[in-house]
Amino acid sequence: MSRLNSMMRRLAAQAEGLEWGLTQIGTLEGDFLEMGLGNGRTYDHMREIAPDRRIWVIDRALNCHESCVPPKADYLEGEAEDMLRKLAADGTKIALGHYDFGFGVKAKDVAEAARLSEMIADVMAPNGVLISGQPLVGFEQVRGPETVAPERYYFYRT
Repeated sequence: MSRLNSMMRRLAAQAEGLEWGLTQIGTLEGDFLEMGLGNGRTYDHMREIAPDRRIWVIDRALNCHESCVPPKADYLEGEAEDMLRKLAADGTKIALGHYDFGFGVKAKDVAEAARLSEMIADVMAPNGVLISGQPLVGFEQVRGPETVAPERYYFYRT
């Protein structure tokens, strides 16, 4: 598969996964969390499908498209560990989280996701949903939307 086709498949999985996740949480109380803002496309999609939810964003640096800059109050700039600890200390509960941190090196990305999983668990609301491009540990993996191939994206219930 070409890199272009792989990217298109990943982006489709993200959008379909977020829309599926929204149906899974229903009226569950809690905020949303975008872990890894990047260019801001996924965050922008979250804003569109869930305009009434607060969406926290964590990233090391703000490098997104100007139309996707989150409000200052919702943007946590810095290392993931510190920002997840801050959310947990503040009592923030996340109903739907999207994990998209990465270095672009598969083994390093998988190890980072495993390492951060416990801190992510500390902020998730019971019965929340996690959507991730990397495998996470300590969560119940569930089948996501039928349109997304298994192992293309990972879906979890907390």
